[in-house]
Amino acid sequence: MRHGESQANRDNIFTGWSDVPLTNQGISQAHQAGKIIATSGIQFEAVHTSMLKRAILTTNIVLDEIGQSYIPEFKSWRLNERHYGGLRGKNKLAVKKQVGAKQLKIWRRSFSVVPPLLKVRDEDPRYDRYGVQIPLSESLQMAQSRLIPYWEDHIAPRLLDGHNQLVVAHGSTLRALIKFLEKISDADIPNVEVPNGKPIRYEFDRHLNILDKQFMTATDQSLEKKA
Repeated sequence: MRHGESQANRDNIFTGWSDVPLTNQGISQAHQAGKIIATSGIQFEAVHTSMLKRAILTTNIVLDEIGQSYIPEFKSWRLNERHYGGLRGKNKLAVKKQVGAKQLKIWRRSFSVVPPLLKVRDEDPRYDRYGVQIPLSESLQMAQSRLIPYWEDHIAPRLLDGHNQLVVAHGSTLRALIKFLEKISDADIPNVEVPNGKPIRYEFDRHLNILDKQFMTATDQSLEKKA
């Protein structure tokens, strides 16, 4: 699932690797998502999230709601949001007025086009231990390239062993993962949207082919009223 609404989501700002908090609405979305997952009775062996607090806080809220705060929690920069480079911190409507709707859509939704680069690379000590340089900008394809090794090394093997895994990440990195899992074409990926705080359940066969995909929804009336 994608994290709950962040302040940047609310304000329509490009964010990327910037560490912005959840809004009150985002916190509520995380609690609601946890309640929905709890009704399914799914037991997880581990949870995987990014190194950004909007995803980490969402993860912790969900785990508390489902009564599984004890499971291993793995954080990786490979699950961080796509880096929007020179667009970072800018209002999307302001960028649209400046460059036009067509160019904005290409930067936001295409698979291979890289947004304008930062002039100076950011530094953040949380990534130093991994020898990771913060990107100057990323296409969705570049974000997918750093994400898939994590899927192959840390998530897929656990699924193959029959252990349910929870992934809490970001809109673009989840789009990149969905593209990989569902074999979505470059031409069709711009149409894929991952809403905030809406859990998605995948069921796989023993070769990790998808058997079923569902957006999880409230089945209890009391949950429906809170949604």
